[in-house]
Amino acid sequence: MKEVNGNKQAILDAPFVREMIQNTYDMWRLGWDELNGGNISYLLNEEEVTPYLNKDQVIRTIQLDYPVTELAGKYFIVTGSGKYFRFIKDDPEESLGILRISSDGKVVELLWGLEGNSQPTSELPSHFMSHISRLKQNPDHRVIMHTHTTNLIAMTFTHELDEVNFTRTLWKMCTECLVVFPEGVGILPWMVPGTDIIGEETAKKMKEFRLVIWPHHGIFGAGKSLAEAFGLIETVEKAAQIYMLVSSHQGGIKQDIKDEQLRDLAKRFAVTPPEKYFL
Repeated sequence: MKEVNGNKQAILDAPFVREMIQNTYDMWRLGWDELNGGNISYLLNEEEVTPYLNKDQVIRTIQLDYPVTELAGKYFIVTGSGKYFRFIKDDPEESLGILRISSDGKVVELLWGLEGNSQPTSELPSHFMSHISRLKQNPDHRVIMHTHTTNLIAMTFTHELDEVNFTRTLWKMCTECLVVFPEGVGILPWMVPGTDIIGEETAKKMKEFRLVIWPHHGIFGAGKSLAEAFGLIETVEKAAQIYMLVSSHQGGIKQDIKDEQLRDLAKRFAVTPPEKYFL
């Protein structure tokens, strides 16, 4: 175990920092996070953090407009506001931050990163609300990931924005979709991002779904790890890409996976999709 000395290089060796750097770069590389688009928050255990920094050394505090008493004392690594995912690997100390929620849930305490007076992502309230919602569903939950997946955004312009029909279409585009997200996808109406309202509505959807689509904008994904959240989003984006490809051909879709086949698939992989998705 590394000594607790606050050394930056030691922190950059931390697995959760390396994961954040790799995931943000991959998201940019795939074209999901242009300019300063996208944000991630990753719930950390105290024992993960303490080998790499002094948890009693608070750099500065940041007031929360939306108190989160349910997360009091918890640690997160988050992306910064206005940061380009493309460059996080080159300057993680400015683009990422390790935060702890104060005991009253009204303040975040910065323990590392966000140098140059950088701020956490402007979507932080939405992230925290979704973390609270998902932790009630799954105590192993750890990650909220927001990104601008190209084909999924395009699909929200051409497909009806009904959760049942949208989910069915995604399931029918790629055999593994039903297995990966058997609960389906949630969809909000278009809303202004960065507000408490969209955060509250996303958190409500997170009670049922791990994936919530913001039409004409992007998607929120939740997972037990960065790999799981990324994989969920990647699978939905692949299905949306196939939908956009086949829909662009003259005559459109001529055959797809039938409901009986979806049921066989669910039985084979021991998942239980809600009955509402079957005709």
